[in-house]
Amino acid sequence: MKNVLNIIFLSFLCGNLIFAKEYHVSPMGSDVNDGDISTPLKTINAAAQKALPGDVVIVHNGVYREWVNPLNGGENNEKRIVYQVAEGEKAELKGSELIKNWIKEKRGKGVWKVTLPNSFFGSYNPYVDKLFGDWFFDNGRLHHTGDVYLNDVSLYEVVSVEKVLNPDTIRSVRDPEGTQRVWFATVDADNTTIYANFGDIDPNKETVEIAARPTCFYPTRQGLNYITIRGFHVGQAATQWGAPTAEQVGMIATHWCKGWIIENNVIKNSRCNGISLGKERSTGHNLEMTDKRLDGTQHYREVIFNTLRHGWNRENVGSHIVRNNVISDCEQTGICGSMGGAFCEIYGNHIYNIHSKRQFSGFEMAGIKLHGPIDTYIHNNRIHGCDKGMWLDWMAQGAHVSSNLFYDNTELDLFLEVNHGPYIIDNNLFLSDQSVRESSDGGAYLNNLFAGFISRNDDERYVPYHLNHSTEVKGMFIITNGDHRFYNNMFVGGTRTDVRYGLSVYDHAKWPIYGEDNIFCNGAKPMTGKEQGAVKDNYNPKIRLEETTEGVFLLFSVDNDLFHALVAKPVDAARLGITKLSGYLYDYVNETPFILNKDYLGNTRSKQSLKVGPMELLQQGVQRIKVW
Repeated sequence: MKNVLNIIFLSFLCGNLIFAKEYHVSPMGSDVNDGDISTPLKTINAAAQKALPGDVVIVHNGVYREWVNPLNGGENNEKRIVYQVAEGEKAELKGSELIKNWIKEKRGKGVWKVTLPNSFFGSYNPYVDKLFGDWFFDNGRLHHTGDVYLNDVSLYEVVSVEKVLNPDTIRSVRDPEGTQRVWFATVDADNTTIYANFGDIDPNKETVEIAARPTCFYPTRQGLNYITIRGFHVGQAATQWGAPTAEQVGMIATHWCKGWIIENNVIKNSRCNGISLGKERSTGHNLEMTDKRLDGTQHYREVIFNTLRHGWNRENVGSHIVRNNVISDCEQTGICGSMGGAFCEIYGNHIYNIHSKRQFSGFEMAGIKLHGPIDTYIHNNRIHGCDKGMWLDWMAQGAHVSSNLFYDNTELDLFLEVNHGPYIIDNNLFLSDQSVRESSDGGAYLNNLFAGFISRNDDERYVPYHLNHSTEVKGMFIITNGDHRFYNNMFVGGTRTDVRYGLSVYDHAKWPIYGEDNIFCNGAKPMTGKEQGAVKDNYNPKIRLEETTEGVFLLFSVDNDLFHALVAKPVDAARLGITKLSGYLYDYVNETPFILNKDYLGNTRSKQSLKVGPMELLQQGVQRIKVW
């Protein structure tokens, strides 16, 4: 009997191997070919209509200007459909078209124009399509999903030809000189004319591209699970604003599917979103704008229950892995996702220059912006040069934010908005002016470095909390800010006189704040009248970063007497207890109790002389530690 079973298993395995297929894609190919390495297909999308579970699509050197809309997904982790760039090669997947026939405009220095028939854009013209959506703020003017790129740098859209001829300099952005490079489009019944100011550059001698498609990789059908996207350069799509109450389409978007792996890609220049793990359309699409019977908060509550009826659970949606990508120059988010980002792991990503042009605004901009990231593990990412670094908005129950490097984010590093715990924030380097803003309860903040201030407030919105490790709603309640644990953190004061550094911001919290074994220095304070660790006002660690070709280094000075005088206690589930509202332990997805036994660098923490802050191995004097 055993031999029979072995034969059956081997036959099954061999069958899978026999029928799994490689499809090769090259600009030199043809879509009438069979996709063999010697007879490759020309487009990735042609391969995406053929690929079946277990197949691999290998894409060779070249630029692919297309929207990949797969026909099929994989069956499980062992039978994925994999899209990958050939080893040692570079494949660019672009939502843009190359434009070479620019004509010099006599009315202004550096101004050129191009006229294209509307048929050039097919059924979608991004120079007609306006940016809009729930919680989108246009700042008093029109914006379109289209864009113009000079040598892979996005130009600024202006409101008239006159502003192209005489552009303003915007001093409030990171690149004021870049605001002189601008564009404007007019569209009539037959043609689209784009005017652009390129300064002293001849656009016909450089690479000038215009956004022409709403996405780069996005299945229009749901249920296409277990897809891998690996090693591509993805960019320049005319993506629409992605509100949490709307269909969210980024340059790569999972469309309410399960089990995707998005890894080792370079993702740059999205009009709005880089990667979307978010919501589909049928459960609501910009309801706050289109239905004024209710306010946006109530609409979102209804959307949550709509998604539950539409299969929002661990079996159907989420469980994606997003790792080791470089994501930059997107004007809404690097990664977004309303509820579809639950049960995910997001790590090793370098995310920067998000919402840096500041031409429009809203409530949905961040390096990572997730709604409903239940049990999502976000760790070891580098996030800087953004408006907000990371924003977990609604239902971050079971979320775990660990060992991330935040710095140079204009507004704040981490925003936790209307979440009921338990959630865990540990070993992070918060180095921007504002470390954390939160209107949540039930958080555990462990061994972090807070080089900026914390702000907090109560919130009267009723938001769900869930059964443990589930999307199923257990109840609804307002945010009564508190029930937090702050253990083994280092708080560093700053120069601002209008904020409170440390934990004194929680003096009037309605629910208890538990604090032990923290260091407060350089003016940072514990809660008034409470001993929450050691206080040393005259100790300034003088924290700074060095960004070099070898990596990113954290420099700071150690007060050896202080660090040795305060021996922190280990942190585990027993010490953390249960949350007041949801009533759950701090544990892992498999319900094993949480224990913090590693530091930011992955070193094992000592059980006898545990260090405060994210680094376990410290010496006296100035430290120079590679943190990325």
